Amino acid sequence: MITQRSNVGGLVGGSILIGLGVLFLLAQFFNFTAWHSLWPFIVIGVGGLFFVGMLVGGKSAAGLAIPGSIIGVIGLTLLYQNLTGHWNSWSYGWTIILMSVGLGILIAGYWGDNAHQRQSGWRVLRVGFVLFVIFGALFELVFSGFGRTGLRQAFFPVLLILVGLYLVFKRTGLWPSQSAAPTGDTPTTPPVEPPQA
Repeated sequence: MITQRSNVGGLVGGSILIGLGVLFLLAQFFNFTAWHSLWPFIVIGVGGLFFVGMLVGGKSAAGLAIPGSIIGVIGLTLLYQNLTGHWNSWSYGWTIILMSVGLGILIAGYWGDNAHQRQSGWRVLRVGFVLFVIFGALFELVFSGFGRTGLRQAFFPVLLILVGLYLVFKRTGLWPSQSAAPTGDTPTTPPVEPPQA
């Protein structure tokens, strides 16, 4: 078990170094001027390498999905911000990191076949999403002013309405419960009949 984990760690670490070396070598020979646009792909690639390690390591390496998700989502966020120049979205971007933790736990639960971990992942993902909507609306609408127009200005009000509806329906019991139907992970036992006299 320890040998398998050290092999996975060596594979991930070695792949990261090879990828960085190739990228820097190409930059030296081809005068890589697009570096300012493409650097977030390095962060995304490092996150992807954790998933490679998870796939190679089998079920025992399911935990690699958590750092892989965090690093990969941060890379995607940086790519978005780099392409759009919307760097002030970091004011609420920390909630995306929280969502990526939930996503990693969820993926680890599916990969490791752990129903409890999957449920925990969904909970963290939902909390992160609700915080993303609340803080995103606060920073994009209130602190940035309501005068601007565009898709981004309509995005957060719509998300606020949807999250509000979800919370109202969930608290009033109108939202379907997950415990109502048995899943494939929980064995169902037939009801015990009373002994016959």
